[in-house]
Amino acid sequence: MFRHNKKAFTLAEVLITLGIIGVVAAMTIPNLIANVNGHRFRSQFKKTVSTLNQAARLSDSQYGFDFAGTSTACNKNVTTASKEHPESVMSFCSLLNGTLTGKTYYGKHTNIPLKESIINIESGTNTYQIVGPVVDWLFGTGASKFVAYQLADGTIVGFNEEAKACDIPIGTKLTDDYIKKNLSKCIGWVDVNGTSLPNKEVTCSSGQNKFESDSCVVKNSATHMTDVYPIIFHNQTVEPASAAARYVLKTAK
Repeated sequence: MFRHNKKAFTLAEVLITLGIIGVVAAMTIPNLIANVNGHRFRSQFKKTVSTLNQAARLSDSQYGFDFAGTSTACNKNVTTASKEHPESVMSFCSLLNGTLTGKTYYGKHTNIPLKESIINIESGTNTYQIVGPVVDWLFGTGASKFVAYQLADGTIVGFNEEAKACDIPIGTKLTDDYIKKNLSKCIGWVDVNGTSLPNKEVTCSSGQNKFESDSCVVKNSATHMTDVYPIIFHNQTVEPASAAARYVLKTAK
């Protein structure tokens, strides 16, 4: 007679192992998600800035004007503004209408429809809203003055409805004070994932969010690497309007 010994884990050992796996997952999954979102936000911001820059250059080559050459603001009537064409009107709306495909002009940014889930989860509002230091300053000058396009990929591009003649002399160094004093109506934003949350402006995880300090660093964290990026329109260029947004663009692959 031979006795066969069978080896197996006890129930206690299995439960302890599962508990350890659960703790490790709880610690790593949020960081993993933040890293994935951070890389996605970076690449989408870079893509959108490139798209807008190409639009300005295309408008200049085909119609003879860029963001600096705009001489009139977008028509306050949404239907009229969405049909403005660069052959007859030199405005931000006509420039984008004549160079971008698959976009939708909503007029006031609060007209952009939200997903039902966002309305239920948030404070009950049924309007698209964004928050952050630069955009809060912008909206402090009159939130109702900001209009927006939604691009074919869902990205939202917002700007002041009075934006026109956004020109920066060659050799001018952008500073926070210069932008606010001379180009306040040329500042806007890009929301890289549309109306989906968090709808929050990117901020520095360390350093100061000021061009002059050149110390801002934005890590891939859910707190700082978010979906809204301040931009400034001028000449044939769209570029970051905050140190945090600039850092993200510089580090995007």
